[in-house]
Amino acid sequence: MEEKQDKAAGKAPKSEQTRALILETALRLFKERGYDKTTMRAIAQEAGVSVGNAYYYFSSKEHLVQGFYDRIAQEHQAAVEPILEGGEKDLTVRIRGVLLAWLDIAGPYHEFAAQFFKNAADPDSPLSPFSPESEGPREAAIEVHRRVIRGAAVKVDPELAEPLPRLLWLQQMGLVLFWVYDRSEGAANSRRLVERLAPVTARAISLSRFRILRPLVTDLHDVLSDFMPTAAGMAASGKPKRTGRKS
Repeated sequence: MEEKQDKAAGKAPKSEQTRALILETALRLFKERGYDKTTMRAIAQEAGVSVGNAYYYFSSKEHLVQGFYDRIAQEHQAAVEPILEGGEKDLTVRIRGVLLAWLDIAGPYHEFAAQFFKNAADPDSPLSPFSPESEGPREAAIEVHRRVIRGAAVKVDPELAEPLPRLLWLQQMGLVLFWVYDRSEGAANSRRLVERLAPVTARAISLSRFRILRPLVTDLHDVLSDFMPTAAGMAASGKPKRTGRKS
């Protein structure tokens, strides 16, 4: 009944409000206390909910970070709409805009990003961007890069339509790693990297239409597909997903 009243009033259902409150509280505590020193019990207490209720929405701290990944992906998708749908056809401008938009969205979380990066770097961790648990935000990011190419005034061979967006996502992951360790004011070095990287990437994509260079892109994608710890690769390894509650 309460959920229906919220919808009728134009508000998010109470369950969504509670979930958002827990996530907001967790992000604040991660920033204030550090990821490792923040417990689910502390998050629940600060959010004013029971521990059981906190676990109902997020079964572990790792799943809270997954909620953070989802939020970043959603905010990034919204932020890049003017770039992707505003009529800009220049590939360099589109790549630059999408990457700088990500830096803008992630900026407020820079202080504690490195704190849980060591967990994300663990290939067995659900926090890994290559994990099965991260499939949603990962595919959302790849779709953004797919739209970057699709709306640009550049000819791309149909054979490269699938690998190129994934390669652009891997480039973004390299930027994320650089950003995590970037201590320049306002992540200025990360922004300079984007400015240097965007035209080089756009030029490489433009040149890939030539038959003599096309196999290089395909081979690079095949190597990365075979050896990067993707969700499919992790599933094939037979390693079970982590389950259960954690503090």
